[in-house]
Amino acid sequence: MKLRFIGADHEVTGSCHYLEAAGKKMLVDCGMEQGPEAYLDQVIPVNAAEIDYVFVTHAHIDHSGLIPLLFKKGFRGTIFCTSATLELCNIMLKDSAHIQESDAEWKSRKNIRAGISSVEPLYDMDDAEGAMSLFKSVPYHDEIHIADGIDVKFIDAGHLLGSSSIEFTLTEDGVTKKIVFSGDIGNKDKPLIKNPEYLEEADYVVMESTYGDRVHENPPLDDFALALAKILLKTFDRGGNVVIPAFSVGRTQEVLYFLRQVKVGEDEKEKVLPKEILEVRERYPHFPVYVDSPLSIEATHVFNENVADCFEQKAIDMVNAGINPIGFEDLHTTVTSQQSQQINFDKTPKVIISASGMCEAGRIRHHLKHNLWNPASSIVFVGYQSPGTLGNILLSDKKPATVKLFGEPVAVNAEIINLPGLSGHADKNGLLTWIKNYKTDVQKVFIVHGDNEVVDPFAKLVTAETGFPAYAPYTEDIFDLITGEQIQVGDVHSVEKKAKKTKANTVFARLVAAGERLMAVIKRSEGRPNKELAKFADRINDMCDKWEK
Repeated sequence: MKLRFIGADHEVTGSCHYLEAAGKKMLVDCGMEQGPEAYLDQVIPVNAAEIDYVFVTHAHIDHSGLIPLLFKKGFRGTIFCTSATLELCNIMLKDSAHIQESDAEWKSRKNIRAGISSVEPLYDMDDAEGAMSLFKSVPYHDEIHIADGIDVKFIDAGHLLGSSSIEFTLTEDGVTKKIVFSGDIGNKDKPLIKNPEYLEEADYVVMESTYGDRVHENPPLDDFALALAKILLKTFDRGGNVVIPAFSVGRTQEVLYFLRQVKVGEDEKEKVLPKEILEVRERYPHFPVYVDSPLSIEATHVFNENVADCFEQKAIDMVNAGINPIGFEDLHTTVTSQQSQQINFDKTPKVIISASGMCEAGRIRHHLKHNLWNPASSIVFVGYQSPGTLGNILLSDKKPATVKLFGEPVAVNAEIINLPGLSGHADKNGLLTWIKNYKTDVQKVFIVHGDNEVVDPFAKLVTAETGFPAYAPYTEDIFDLITGEQIQVGDVHSVEKKAKKTKANTVFARLVAAGERLMAVIKRSEGRPNKELAKFADRINDMCDKWEK
């Protein structure tokens, strides 16, 4: 019974944990890096075809984005998650595949002009669709029997529609251990989705720490609508646009919820509205709002289809009263590139919500190109910005005079605003509340999914507050969960201190992966009829004879 750390160790993105128990090989999350790496993630220590199960805490790409690559390398096991996570992954992983294909095509055109070989996409649409065929949804709170010695339970983590903490009950050699993977723990009292739920028993906890070094300014929800109204007024008075980089799933829908409050509100019969909101309604009654992201539009449909399981009571009451909490007049959705381009030709002051939330890719970069130079416009950030991303650079105290977009310098003249009240992650106090809820003595708390300067101090804080031993593991650390001992020490050197590695030829890497997959299939064929095995062997030998010539 072993736990190996692979990704999001001493950094925030790329979550991946490898678990061996009861003769099975499992992954908890298989996420993609977003922004520059602080530490090099290691490859999964076994061939993808040997992995039996993947458990996904939620659909964000930094937790699910490499699942199609796993499929490409031969994984054919079962992927477990909640129903809403399955629906969101279905659109997000296909969108990611489209991005991989488009990026590879663009790089290949450049390479061909330079006389260099073309670039293979990390994975393609066939890989994403193949991976989705392996997903199986499970309900919250039910204990699911996966295999002998492996039972799991998903509870609501309150971070995103369908997000989960996952509790494993593992039995091996007569010893039973309970290990909980927190996933991303949500902020309390958010619009639309429920608060995070708490667990009380565990031998081991793998816990995120994204905001383990700070306390959110969490104003009442009405205050966020007021802050938004103030931004709208001053920006529209200048004749500019309000551009909001937002994650397609979660943050976009929350922004729509608050824009609806500014435009039309809810039950306001006995409520005295702030003058700024009344002023927006009086002076700009029909200001247009554009959601310019096909992924955001599809995700919004998924939100509307998962009201009963995932929405908090106030949002459910609105739906039951026939009110769409994230819909209103003058809301426009743009799907095609041509529709997206038309937004910037219209001089009417407007709100533009577009992805990606960290400004690293997607249509938001086009809107920044058209608005960042304009002192009349406002760029409003409503979510976490990883170090090194364009969003983080624009929010920094040492904001540059220009940034590069599509190879051209663009002046940073627009007003840059941070609205911190919408964080999807629990802050330091929320994280401590979550871990303090455990009633049994936890053998060890592993602190992951936090920046390098955050994880170690937060681990010490957890120990001081709870008495539980806490440790921030490095990639490739391995722990024996039966004895509690660390049996391998990982790599503590950051990317900056490592020698640069030459990238392997991606086509040859595919060939090696195919060979490893073939070997895994051969091993699983033991016990099949001799006639089938002989036919299989002959086909392999024929193929080898062909390529050895």
